[in-house]
Amino acid sequence: MERKIGRIKVSEEISVRQFFDMFKDALQLEILTGGDALDRMILEPSLNRPALAITGYYKNFAAKRIQLFGAGEMAYMRDLPEKRQYHVMEEISERDIPCIVVSRNLAPTKPMLDVMRMKKIPLIRTRMKSKEFSAEVLVRLERLFAPRMSVHGTLLDIKGIGTLIRGDSGIGKSECALALIDHGHSLVADDHVYCVKTGDQKVMGRGNDLNRGYMECRGIGIINVAELFGIRCVRLEKSIDMVVTFIEWQPGVLEDRTGLEYNYFDILGIQIPHFIIPVRPGRDMARLVEVAAMVQALRLMGHDGAKAFNDRLIAHMAKGGEPEE
Repeated sequence: MERKIGRIKVSEEISVRQFFDMFKDALQLEILTGGDALDRMILEPSLNRPALAITGYYKNFAAKRIQLFGAGEMAYMRDLPEKRQYHVMEEISERDIPCIVVSRNLAPTKPMLDVMRMKKIPLIRTRMKSKEFSAEVLVRLERLFAPRMSVHGTLLDIKGIGTLIRGDSGIGKSECALALIDHGHSLVADDHVYCVKTGDQKVMGRGNDLNRGYMECRGIGIINVAELFGIRCVRLEKSIDMVVTFIEWQPGVLEDRTGLEYNYFDILGIQIPHFIIPVRPGRDMARLVEVAAMVQALRLMGHDGAKAFNDRLIAHMAKGGEPEE
């Protein structure tokens, strides 16, 4: 189920079926029992190792998560008498868990299979080690549960800087993007960029699977970027490191002449550096965007040309110097 906050979508739960279908190959999953109960819901983007639970301690038991039985839990279960195993599994199943995953391709005990089959709870096995499985699942679940939205624009990778180009329809975003691709940069998404918040300060952007690698260019039509410029000019996804907005130039429009004031564009609550560039005849917009990306790359490394020049100017004025003619 997804909850919408304005244009932002937030997944509050996913089914075990979705989890299995999406990751069965990547996580080497197989269903041992409970294949008819895959509509049970995973409510938290994490795993729980039920080591304490199988010893009988259920305080703060994370029942909303996938329950992972690793080598330690399985060794403990096999050391228990069969009657005690049935009791342990029945107690765990009463907490309404979404599913159990057994790692290392270990064979579950008969009481585990019997109780999970009776309670209609999926029991899944993976060939991965517990540590590897945990790391992979956490990344994937965080992505599925992360806030997401779509923005209108074109996303490119310019010298390692994910650059989202925005502007009114017909202002020249696609033409600028084509020129940048011709310069050797990579297209991530055209027209609609799907944004996902990962971590506290990072937004990843990607395109729709259907039109990945394609662009619309007015007067020409739909073009295949990979066929024209090579596969190296297409990327699946990229972090959005800066936003460039094209606006139509008009007399009196305010233009940044120094670069001392930083602007920011909000995507999913994260403030991303924002350059606003007026469009007018004679301006090489692709070159300007390319330079803006290099400026942002230097800022990320702690070098700010505008600030350095301003400090130099202030120091010169403090010594009583006059500007040279």
